[in-house]
Amino acid sequence: DMGRKGKESTSNALAVQLDAEGKVKYDIIARQGQPKDKIVYSKLSDLLPVEITSENDPSLQKPDQEEVEDVTERTRMALQKLTNSKIAAAMPVRCAEKLGPAEFIRYTPSQQGTAFNSGAKQRVIRLVEAQVDPMEPPKFKINKKIPRGPPSPPAPVLHSPTRRVTVKEQKEWKIPPCISNWKNAKGYTVPLDKRLAADGRGLQQLHINENFAKLAEALYIADRKAREAVETRAQLEKKLAQKEKEQKEEYLRQLAQKARDERAGIKTTGPGLPDEEEHEREMLRQDRHKERARERNLARAAPDKRSTLKRERERD
Repeated sequence: DMGRKGKESTSNALAVQLDAEGKVKYDIIARQGQPKDKIVYSKLSDLLPVEITSENDPSLQKPDQEEVEDVTERTRMALQKLTNSKIAAAMPVRCAEKLGPAEFIRYTPSQQGTAFNSGAKQRVIRLVEAQVDPMEPPKFKINKKIPRGPPSPPAPVLHSPTRRVTVKEQKEWKIPPCISNWKNAKGYTVPLDKRLAADGRGLQQLHINENFAKLAEALYIADRKAREAVETRAQLEKKLAQKEKEQKEEYLRQLAQKARDERAGIKTTGPGLPDEEEHEREMLRQDRHKERARERNLARAAPDKRSTLKRERERD
């Protein structure tokens, strides 16, 4: 049926079109049935910013000084017009708007003669704007809103492939029910962990002041120094008590030695005696010691031998 006239084709096939580089333009499939002015994103380059794809585009170039001044002046005039209209609307008494200047037009009619145009060849017509009553209500309804057509679709966003939600993520997304700390109309028994979870204290991050650490360290140092002072004082008291005990034992030992010497008949004298007297005293002490030993031996001996030894002693 191709090439025949008078018959409309019912096929929706599209003709193959090529771009500037000689590649097939597949985006015409997406544009089929869409208006010409509608933007359709169908290529990977559409995802890139305009600054990258078209660096030499004249619309992206920096404007010159004349264009900047022109845009600035037009913006200033538009803002001034809006400001003047706001000020005029806010005034309690609204005056009539100023009319433009009158225009004069020279009119020459096509039909000339005394029967036409009162016999005048030309006329001067004065054009003046009609006065508008400021209190007159609007003649037409201009607040009727017409729905806009669908805009161009936005650039597509590439999403990562969907994945299954883990149990941990489900728990993180779970929002605990709201539990009041003051009202419990139905008398439910709420566990403490559920109450704390609803309170939101677990989501708060605690921040401990560093002064607490300084205070704890200072208390620890003070306690250690106090313990050291107590231990040093106890050791000092122990040494003093030991020294006092040794002095007392030495004093008792001297008293016992003095008593033994007095019992033995040795006269104690002060220091500084001559060597001969000291030797004589030592000899006397040895004799007394031997005599006491002999008496002890006699006391331990048998009664029959005691009398014999006594007679021998008396005989000597």
